[in-house]
Amino acid sequence: MSALPALLSGSGVGFTLGLIGGGGSILATPLLLYVVGIAQPHHAIGTGALAVAASAFSTLAGHARAGNVRWRCAAVFALAGIGGALVGSSLGKAVDGGRLLFLFALLMVVVGIHMLRGRTAPGGASEPVGCGPVPSGKVLAVAFAVGVLAGFFGIGGGFLIVPGLVFATGMPLITAVGTSLLAVGAFGLTTALNYALSGMVDWVVAGEFIAGGFLGGVLGMRLATRLAGFRGALNTVFASVIFGVAGYMLYRNAGAFAAPP
Repeated sequence: MSALPALLSGSGVGFTLGLIGGGGSILATPLLLYVVGIAQPHHAIGTGALAVAASAFSTLAGHARAGNVRWRCAAVFALAGIGGALVGSSLGKAVDGGRLLFLFALLMVVVGIHMLRGRTAPGGASEPVGCGPVPSGKVLAVAFAVGVLAGFFGIGGGFLIVPGLVFATGMPLITAVGTSLLAVGAFGLTTALNYALSGMVDWVVAGEFIAGGFLGGVLGMRLATRLAGFRGALNTVFASVIFGVAGYMLYRNAGAFAAPP
């Protein structure tokens, strides 16, 4: 396989992570399957999880310099969610790949609707709540649940972590985008290592994807900072990306439940 599709796809994934803090694995899995040419869904999931984790950690540095990261909340979500990601990824490996992608797409639609409904809501508190020395039960529960879903679907979970942070702590969306990236990287790395133990990671393609993601992440982060001043703009972009990719994945995997795996 040529390296160019992986580099370009990685750039798109990095850009999306920098812009909305999520959607990296949402895009990575279909891009690895339908553009790069990885044949097996589970291999695409494992490879994408590793690449997204690396891109998330890289993009996190840029958001931190811009003041968009609340480190205590980031650490709570990452640590509480890692256990969930390990449980979820173990379950996900046992599910037929086509069915997993179809269910993944349905979940994307639900989250996209939620984000659109909240695009005109108040921006949230400037300082998050529930992330003190003793985190609130609400924050811990949301973080663990997001980790399970992220691991099950083989994603970094940003498109779940971002609304989860807003819901659990009341922080503004741009802050949730930056804060989410630590957990995105942690969840993705946990999932990738679990898949790697089963031989489901293409290391060469992952390296090409990561290389492309560095530049895309920088560009996405800069655009996110500019859009933050426009009320509802990031929510609309976030939801639009989700709906577009979800529709394509539902189309490609519509027959997953019609025949035995």
